[in-house]
Amino acid sequence: MNDFSIWSLMGDVSVISGLLLLGTILRAKIKWIQSLFLPASMIAGFIGLALGPSGVDILPFSDQLSSYPGLLIAVIFASIPIGAAKVNLKEIIHRVREMWSYSMLLTLLMWGGGAFFGLVVIGQVFTDLPSGFGLILGAGFLGGHGTAAAIGEGFSQYGWEEAMTLGMTSATVGILVAVLGGLFLVKKNTEKGHTQFISSFKDLPNELRSGLMHTDKRVAMGKETVSPSSIDPLVLHLSIISFVVGVSYWVTGALEALLPGISVPLLSIAFVVALVFQVLVRKVKADEYIDQRVMERIGGSATDYLVAIGIASINLTVVMDYAVPLTLLFVFGTIWAYLIFRFIGPNIFKDFWFEKSLFGWGWSTGTVAMGLALLRIVDPELKSKTMDDYALAYIGMVPVEIVIITFSPILFSTGLPWVMPIVLLIAGAAIIAVHKRFGLWGNSLNENHAKRNIS
Repeated sequence: MNDFSIWSLMGDVSVISGLLLLGTILRAKIKWIQSLFLPASMIAGFIGLALGPSGVDILPFSDQLSSYPGLLIAVIFASIPIGAAKVNLKEIIHRVREMWSYSMLLTLLMWGGGAFFGLVVIGQVFTDLPSGFGLILGAGFLGGHGTAAAIGEGFSQYGWEEAMTLGMTSATVGILVAVLGGLFLVKKNTEKGHTQFISSFKDLPNELRSGLMHTDKRVAMGKETVSPSSIDPLVLHLSIISFVVGVSYWVTGALEALLPGISVPLLSIAFVVALVFQVLVRKVKADEYIDQRVMERIGGSATDYLVAIGIASINLTVVMDYAVPLTLLFVFGTIWAYLIFRFIGPNIFKDFWFEKSLFGWGWSTGTVAMGLALLRIVDPELKSKTMDDYALAYIGMVPVEIVIITFSPILFSTGLPWVMPIVLLIAGAAIIAVHKRFGLWGNSLNENHAKRNIS
């Protein structure tokens, strides 16, 4: 389907919705799927991947399928602050400090580690490779398809045309590593008692296994804050989200026009605009007509669609022109991401270390969406506030990512390949040193902070 129209959009939504229904049924009925704790959205995504363009190609997806996640992630982050109750500022600063440190370490170490490994190991074996080959790891695993495109475009200006293909391949493989490795981590750490919202695969309540809520455990999705005679309450909340995301898209376009060549993430702008909107409605005392629970459900709905579409749109036919060095890079990236998860996560986070580190695993190997999908397995109601913290922390990370994406191709292509990896790794070591110096570094595994909060 080459021509995109409103009916193409309707067709994509219809097919994905049908797959979500099928995923829900399979989760409710098949025991071995329940034992994996796969959300219906993941099941739907895998079915879509098998039956879509990258598989047997019998599902009528449009060519725009892979473009939807960028919009859906903005909806998710826009829904976080709107309608939220007032919170303790000191508590937020404490939480965000930990998430900022961990997210920054993920960024510095994944980009820096991949570039360093590419120079020291892969570049010595495959001497004909461009010096920037190791950047493919950070661009694909940590950054995803969007960042891979940005890095590929940057290198193409210096004559390395294959960088785009390699980056997309890295992003695709990274998603598979995120999902499969994440499920393994969930199962092993649940058995070890490191999770706080689920105990073990054997003792979990039936609703967490099957995904179906018994009648005596069902809760309301939200409250009607306005009269349907004026406007439907759901339409009111959808209008708010749509307006905020629309303004965010306009602001993003304005920033890109003002700063050519620099891409500002829509999700961060959406969160900032949503924060401003929340402050304004609170000032005029209109916030009482926005129900936080409804906003959470809108964000949750966008998450399910994002995960299903994200997996279904994986391009498994990407040509791996550099198969052997790519394999070495991916193996290193997987081990490196695990070491960060295992040894940095528990030392940074004092509360909910596993839930937050698992999100980091999904993000550092796949995408933010994959991290969120894994998080929902072990924290279905998002009580750990991981996404709230990440949204705030990511704002402070945007300048660092922009610098990396903008200047890495320039440095590697102009004969200065060692500058970026050395600077990034030293910066990562400095963050760890500061945490140790001020007593902010402590192993949550040894201190046994896993106090379960299972209801």
